[in-house]
Amino acid sequence: MTKRQFLNAVSNGGGDVLQAFLDLLAESGTRYCVIGGLAVNAYVEPVVSLDLDVVVAASDTEAVIAGAEKRGFKLERFEHSINLNSRNSDLRIQVQTDSRYQDFPARAEPADVLGYTMNVAALEDVLQGKVWAASDPARRRSKRQKDLADIARLIEAYPELELRVPDPLRERLR
Repeated sequence: MTKRQFLNAVSNGGGDVLQAFLDLLAESGTRYCVIGGLAVNAYVEPVVSLDLDVVVAASDTEAVIAGAEKRGFKLERFEHSINLNSRNSDLRIQVQTDSRYQDFPARAEPADVLGYTMNVAALEDVLQGKVWAASDPARRRSKRQKDLADIARLIEAYPELELRVPDPLRERLR
């Protein structure tokens, strides 16, 4: 079984929803990058995630959302994100609309993540996104714990990043 087949099996994929979304981004020439757990997987040993967190250039967001709707994705808007779901998969796509992330796509590089080629945020940007997420008191505790685990995975592989983690989070990692 390939990595792609594994991810599609885990997500109950009735089709390759992730590839369909990546194709939409490529066809529209959208500037984007993957952040979150799947981006962490580009830099360290992968862990399964059913979430694709992505930053789309603000100027391209509405076109991407319209294209996703035409492809059958259902959308739900929140204060800092637009969530896309397909009835063909349990994969959850979250388009991050928080303006703090808008510089990330410019520094992104293509990478292989579980058998898919996608633009992944720079290592330092992935860490910064995880720091913001782990520090957000509005997030569920279980999500913040996962963010801390991702930070730990990154700094274990790249010890030089530890100084970029704020002291309160570093204390929680010890």
